[in-house]
Order: sequence, then structure tokens, then C-alpha cells
Amino acid sequence: MDRLKGKVAIVSGAASGMGKVVAQIFAREGAKVTLADINEAGGQPAAEEIKKAGGDVMFVKLDVTSEEMWQAVVSATVKKYGKLTTLVNCAGVFFGKSIEDMTYAEWRRVIAINLDGAFLGIKYSVGEMKKNGGSIINFSSAGGIIGTVDSSPYNASKGGVRLLTKAAAMEFSKSGHNYNIRVNSVHPGVIKTPMTEWLQKGAEGSEAILKEQPIGYFGEPEDVAYGVLYLASDEGRYLTGSELVIDGGWTAH
Repeated sequence: MDRLKGKVAIVSGAASGMGKVVAQIFAREGAKVTLADINEAGGQPAAEEIKKAGGDVMFVKLDVTSEEMWQAVVSATVKKYGKLTTLVNCAGVFFGKSIEDMTYAEWRRVIAINLDGAFLGIKYSVGEMKKNGGSIINFSSAGGIIGTVDSSPYNASKGGVRLLTKAAAMEFSKSGHNYNIRVNSVHPGVIKTPMTEWLQKGAEGSEAILKEQPIGYFGEPEDVAYGVLYLASDEGRYLTGSELVIDGGWTAH
């Protein structure tokens, strides 16, 4: 139960879905955790739930596209817990529409949340993290490795997160700026979260997607969260610039 003892983490997108489960497991494994999300109505109860289970956590509102709010989250975390060792960039959105029907504003919104949000999280966390070393885990997607129909901004943003991760891993490594910060990405497939509810209702499209999962079923948030736990813990000390694909085999064919 102490795989993250001594760690202090920020988890964005922690009000629901995979981010919430990551925060729960981190706290259970001994980390002090800042749950950050634009959704206060979900974020505050999520933090209270973890506190009742014995976790040392707090909630801070965060719009991941805001530089000022990222600075405030990092500052609040360090003020309360004394340091920052771990960042999980989990917040994200999905948007589906054909390229020819999509507006530029729709495209930009997805890029801003999924890719710019990860960049800003890294940018404003690294100053504190380099003092102690640590681990950054960025949520990409199976859709950051393969293309899917009518989801170009999602694919582009998650593909960008994949390569941003590798670039940051090089910068923060011993051969880069010698910061002793590992940076890795996780690539979930279809996981049962609020973001994918529309895929889980037995429609023809859902059945077609399910057939693409060699393992035969959609994943649970815990399936991804335990992978994130490994990357955040000292057990993952030899991994940086890597991509952990947790997709039931979707991208294997």
C-alpha cells in the first residue's frame, strides 16, 4: 500500500473517469494528491470521498487551457504539501465530426484542451519537479497511434501528446537538462467512462468497435490507472519516453 509513499501528485481531469480512479489509487498507495478539474461539482465530492477513505488530498479548480490556473494549482500543491514529484495530465475531450463539416473553432477547442493543456501542465510543473526529480504521465490514446473516422482533432491532439512526451523525456533526462524527470505516455483504448458512454449502448457502431477489441470487451478505468501507478512509482524508474498501450489489443492489428 506504499508504492507512492513520499510522492506528491497533481492529477488533472480528476473529477470523473480515469482521472478520478488514478487519484483514488494514488492516495491509497500513499501519495498526497491534488485533484484538479474544471468540474467543481464533481471534483469536490471526489476529493471528499478519498479523504473519507483516509487519503491526503485536496481539490483545486483547473481549466487546463489557462496558464494562470495551472500556476495556481502548482502553487497550491507546493504550499500544502511542500513539493511536487508527479504530474498526471489526464484531462481531455473527444469530438466527432468530419473534417469538411468541422469549424476551425471546434478543431481548436480539442487541440487546446488535449494538447495545449498537457504542454501547460508540463511547463508550469517542471520548475518544482526538477528540485526532487519525478515522473510525468501524459494521457494520449490508442487514437494517438492509429487514425479513426470523423475524429481528426482528437487523433491529432493525442498524436501530438505522444510526441510531446518523447520530446519532454529527452529534455528532462540526464542527457538533456539533467532534471531526473521521467516522462511517459499512456494510450487507453475504449474505457468505460463518461466520455465513452455513447459507445456502450449496443448501437451498431458500438458493436463494430467492440469487434475491433481482440480481448473481447471494453476496459475499466482501473485497467489504465494501475498502469499509471506503475509509471509513477519507483518500479518504473527505467522508463522514459515510452508509451504504455492499454487497449485490449486494438492497435495490435
